Amino acid sequence: MLLTIVSTIHIIVSIIMVIAVLLQVGKGASIGSTFGGGASSQTIFGSAGPATLLAKVTYACAGIFMLTSLFLTYSASRRRSSSIMQNVPAATAPAPAAPAQPQAPAAQPK
Repeated sequence: MLLTIVSTIHIIVSIIMVIAVLLQVGKGASIGSTFGGGASSQTIFGSAGPATLLAKVTYACAGIFMLTSLFLTYSASRRRSSSIMQNVPAATAPAPAAPAQPQAPAAQPK
C-alpha cells in the first residue's frame, strides 16, 4: 500500500518537474526580448514572477523526487525475492560405481 502511494507521488512529481523546467525562461532569453519577442509573455506573472515561482516549484519537486527515489530504492533492496525453484530438493549426482575387478580365470579341467 505504502509503496503504491509513494510510486504515485513519484510519478506525479516527475511530471510536474518536467513541466516546470520546460516553462522556465532560458538564460539567452534576454536577447530575444530585445527584439520584442519576450516582453508580452512575461506580463502574465509580472516582471520577475515566473522565474521565482517556477524555480521554487522546480526545487521543491527535485527534493521530493530525490526522497521518493531513495525510499523506492531502499524498498526494492529490502524486498525478498522468491524463486519457483525454492522448494525443489538439490539434485545430487549419483555416486560413481566401483571399478570392475577383473575376474580370475577359472581353472580349466584337464
